[in-house]
Amino acid sequence: MRCDTIWQNARLCTLAAHMPGLGIVEDGVIAADDGRIVFAGAATDAPAFEATRTIDCGGRWITPGLIDCHTHLVHGGNRAGEFEMKLAGARYEDIARAGGGIRATMRATRASSEADLVASALPRLDALIAEGATTIEIKSGYGLSPESEARMLRAARTLGRERPVTIRTTFLGAHAVPPEFDGDADGYTDLVCDRMLPAVAAAGLADTVDGFCEGIAFSPAQIERVFTRARELGLSVKLHAEQLSNLGGAALAARHGALSADHLEHLDADGIAAMRRAGTVAVLLPGAFYFLREKQVPPVEQLRAAGVPIAIATDCNPGTSPLTSLLLTMNMAATLFRLTVEECLAAVTRNAALALGLGHEAGTLEAGRWCDLAIWDVESPAELVYRMGFNPLHARIWRGK
Repeated sequence: MRCDTIWQNARLCTLAAHMPGLGIVEDGVIAADDGRIVFAGAATDAPAFEATRTIDCGGRWITPGLIDCHTHLVHGGNRAGEFEMKLAGARYEDIARAGGGIRATMRATRASSEADLVASALPRLDALIAEGATTIEIKSGYGLSPESEARMLRAARTLGRERPVTIRTTFLGAHAVPPEFDGDADGYTDLVCDRMLPAVAAAGLADTVDGFCEGIAFSPAQIERVFTRARELGLSVKLHAEQLSNLGGAALAARHGALSADHLEHLDADGIAAMRRAGTVAVLLPGAFYFLREKQVPPVEQLRAAGVPIAIATDCNPGTSPLTSLLLTMNMAATLFRLTVEECLAAVTRNAALALGLGHEAGTLEAGRWCDLAIWDVESPAELVYRMGFNPLHARIWRGK
C-alpha cells in the first residue's frame, strides 16, 4: 500500500472512542496519504506500506492535534484597564452596565479594518498553533452591526488562509445589545434575524450560530428566535448558557439540537438531561472561571454520571479570558474543576471535535480522519496536564504536513 508519510517508533494516544481510556498504543505507527490517516495502530498490525517519507519519532508520544472549540480570537483592542478595575473590586456586570465589557471591545472592533483584525489576531493564533492546536473555532460578536460582524467573520476566514490550521467560524451577533438599540433588545434581535443571519448564511461566512443567554444579554425568548431562524437557514447552533445564572439556556439549546452549550456553571439537572438526550456537548471554560474569580463550579460529576461529553476551551477573549494556551487550560480544568488527565485530553481532542460538528473528521487518531497530529517530548501523557507554563511540543502536523 502506498502512502505519503509514515510516523513510526511512536507511542499513540489515539483517543478512539472504541478503545479504553486514552486509546494508548505502544510501538505505534501512523500512515497518512493525501492529508488523511490511512492507518493508526500497533506496528505489528500495520500493513506493508511504500511511503514517500518515513519519520522515526524516537519513542515520543503522539496525540491528535489539539482543538480549541470556543474562542473570540478576532477583536479590536484589549481591556487591560478593566482588569485593573476588577482588581479594585468592580464586578463584570457593573463594568458592562457602565459601557465597558463587550461594548468597549465593540467600539475598538468597529474602528478596525479587516486587515487590522487579521494582524492583531495572528499573534494569538500563532500562540495556539505553537502548542499543537490544529483546529480553532472563532466567533464574531464584537461588531454588533451587519457590516462589522461580517468583517469579523471574513477576518476569521482569512486567518485560515494565512496559517496551516482549520478555522471554524461562528456568528455571535446575539452577544450584546449595541448602544444604538439601548432599551430595545427585541429590535436588535429583529435585526439579527431579519438581516444579519440571512446575509451571513448567503455569503457562507459562518459554520455555526451562537448567542449569549443571560440577564445582561439576551432572554431565552430572544435566543429562541435567533436559533429558529438559524436552523431555517441550515446553520447549526451552540450557546453561551448558565454562566452567571440559570435561565434554562442549555435546555433551550438542546431543543434546537445544539452542538454545544458553553460555560454552564449554573447548569441544573433538567439542562443536563436535555443535553444528554440531544447529544449536546458541555464546553467548560476554566479560563473565564479563573479570571472572573467565580465560585460556582460547573456540575462535572453530574455531567459524568449522565454521560454528557465534556470539552474544554480557552474562551480566548479580551475581557474575561485573555488566554491563548490549551495546555494551561487543561491544567486549570484539572485543578479548578477536578477533571482527570483522560478527561482533559479528550476534552481538547475528541469531544472538542464533537462540539464543532467535526467528530468524523478530527479529534482522534483513526483511519479516515484528517492527519492532524501533535508530537510531544514527554514521558507520559499526564505531563501535558500537569505542567504549567511549559510547552513540550516536538512537532505539529496539519493535514499530513
